Amino acid sequence: MTEPIAHWPGRMVGDVHVRSTPEGGADQAVFVHGLAGSATNWTDLMGELRDLVTGHAIDLPGAGYSPAPPDGDYSVSAHARAVIGLLERTGPAHLFGNSLGGAVCVTAAAARPDLVRSLTLVSPALPDLVPRYGPARVAASAAPGLGEWVADRLRFLPAEQRINASLAMCYADVSVVHPARIRDAVEELRRRDGLPYAGRALIGSARGIVAEYFRRGEQNLWRQAARVTAPTLIIHGRRDRLVRPATARRALTSFPQARLVLLRNAGHVAQMEVPEAVAAEARRLILETRLGNAPLPS
Repeated sequence: MTEPIAHWPGRMVGDVHVRSTPEGGADQAVFVHGLAGSATNWTDLMGELRDLVTGHAIDLPGAGYSPAPPDGDYSVSAHARAVIGLLERTGPAHLFGNSLGGAVCVTAAAARPDLVRSLTLVSPALPDLVPRYGPARVAASAAPGLGEWVADRLRFLPAEQRINASLAMCYADVSVVHPARIRDAVEELRRRDGLPYAGRALIGSARGIVAEYFRRGEQNLWRQAARVTAPTLIIHGRRDRLVRPATARRALTSFPQARLVLLRNAGHVAQMEVPEAVAAEARRLILETRLGNAPLPS
């Protein structure tokens, strides 16, 4: 395996930690990770696109190197406000989101269309009440009392064991993960274990996405999707164990301007597993947006 590129340098931008590529392409791009993830989930994709865009990957409040929010609010809408705050600093940008980050990006794009030039969603966590093993685990961990109990006991498991279990759930083929990336993940998890707010942040974000699955009215995520004006690319791995690929079809008809790409050999984190394939599709969308064209049909 070729040695992976180093994670991009980070700094505090307002109340959140952000990793950015050196100034490159004229356009700006903002990247939003999923549950239990961080800005480093986007390292390789940002590298693939750095000739086209200058990338900024956010650590959502309480995740990565971002501190816990003072009000303890880990809802999707609170995370979206943090993303909007970053967009207000970068100016209009191409917005990327994975899993929970996808739901956050839909909320941000619906609320502030003036700040989103295009929207790329990788296995977005949009409401789907069909039983599935991965979401069931999230729902269980979000249950009052149970979430804290589970989090407290998980900390006693070796970090290596927890990381391997997460990789097995998120990747279609864990053999593609470079050993250096695994070492990074283990070291980061050990660092997180030492933070007093890490468990609360994870449980709070899990509860936030579960709440969205049951939300009704105009703020339901599907209704917000219908209000997104930015050209939208939806990418799903066919071997996703967490978000049903079948929900991608509903997403395709929910966003006003959308294209759907299904990746045969990818799981839940296609931007990490097959960054070249995701970059090729994102590049196409960004160039179409520059030309003022809507996404071509899938």
